[in-house]
Amino acid sequence: MYTSNLNNLILNSDSYKTSHWVQYPSGSEYLSSYIEARKGDYDVVFFGLQAFIKEYLSTPITHQDIDEAEMVIQAHGLTFNRAGWERLVDKHGGYLPLRIEAIPEGSIVPVSNVVCQIINTDPEFYWLPSYIETALLRAIWYPSTVASVSHYCKNIIRQALEKSADNTESLTFRLHDFGSRGASSQESVALGSLAHLVNFAGTDSMTALVAASRWYQMDKDMPAFSIPAAEHSTMTAWGRDGETAGFANMIEQFGGAGKSFSVVSDSYDLWNAIDNIWGGSLKDDVKNMGGTLVIRPDSGDPAKVVREALERLAVKFGTTVNSKGYKVLPDYVRVIQGDGISPQGLSKIIDVVMKAGFSADNVTFGMGGGLLQQVNRDTMSWAMKASAISINGIWKDIYKDPITSRSKRSKKGRLALIKHSNGQLKTIKADELTAESDNLLRNVYVDGKLLIDESLTIIRERAGW
Repeated sequence: MYTSNLNNLILNSDSYKTSHWVQYPSGSEYLSSYIEARKGDYDVVFFGLQAFIKEYLSTPITHQDIDEAEMVIQAHGLTFNRAGWERLVDKHGGYLPLRIEAIPEGSIVPVSNVVCQIINTDPEFYWLPSYIETALLRAIWYPSTVASVSHYCKNIIRQALEKSADNTESLTFRLHDFGSRGASSQESVALGSLAHLVNFAGTDSMTALVAASRWYQMDKDMPAFSIPAAEHSTMTAWGRDGETAGFANMIEQFGGAGKSFSVVSDSYDLWNAIDNIWGGSLKDDVKNMGGTLVIRPDSGDPAKVVREALERLAVKFGTTVNSKGYKVLPDYVRVIQGDGISPQGLSKIIDVVMKAGFSADNVTFGMGGGLLQQVNRDTMSWAMKASAISINGIWKDIYKDPITSRSKRSKKGRLALIKHSNGQLKTIKADELTAESDNLLRNVYVDGKLLIDESLTIIRERAGW
């Protein structure tokens, strides 16, 4: 029985790819493919390619990888291109003879534009660009989709703060990542939570901090922060009759000037917790502790619960009216809603809160499954398609144009991305580039070498941090 290796790049593909090397026309030399998000509700925030290159393309393929792959693939019932892979090891030292060019990470582009393009640099390996489609497309679509959803949410919150708050200084802490436990794997957390940090600086996914250091040069600067927070187990451990004591313990442990902490307050009766504990027996302690208590509801209809929580807190603690004419709770008490948050739900909550006269400044959000898990390749219709092939020295455009689905029509030719003088981005054929037009696609990986290695800080700035 064979021993499988998850890091064997030859096996990091779809089964049907193993037979494609004999399916291309005789004389095939170069194959150019591109990646795009074909459609969707969000602009693309491109992210994740650098992580993939460092993790998977920086280590050469070995003869041991070939032996293992042959054993698996032939037992799987498929043909195996042993000669091709051995030639790759012998001629190129196991490094992939590919050129990958892409837009800079953190770039924001409309859907239906090229964001990445790949071509082989050695005509013997015309079959290679398509072979790594599975791994490369997955490496881009997932973190880019999370970054795009996160950026969309950031714009919703920004607009709400601009309309209802005195300033937007707290924007990067307004959407906290709660998604670690709900993600499909640790690598999903590493990529997805890190993608969220392109836009925000709040996370409870410590794996993202490791990922930032591993892939994006954040070994010295801390890219994100969190605060002490209660969960139901720590609160219910005090028993129903001891809920007040449990809350008081949180103030004692974590209160203080300049400090913030969060307490889930709906283990039994949220309204009793607000009216009679936080706003009753512990009211003076909350007012005088010097920090900020963040009350967390965790059940019910989010919009209704948040609005009523704010209204009840306003009765107990009072409000002031800011320069925009919206009510703001005292600095020492706020609300965080982390249950059932989606981009659409987030917008609804903010609308309800502001219609009730409260500033968006009163509320922070936590997003879990809606951020990291409730996305898939179809969320933005990501695809990698071959668009040009060189056969016997002659380039020709190739494309798909299914009569049954015009939305799946693919682009033709070797591509470039340019910015018009009006600021609009457009995908064109590379041979249409002029001296005045600057191709936004740039070489990132060539023949085993990562050519651009950027920090998360630079990527954040590009994304409008």
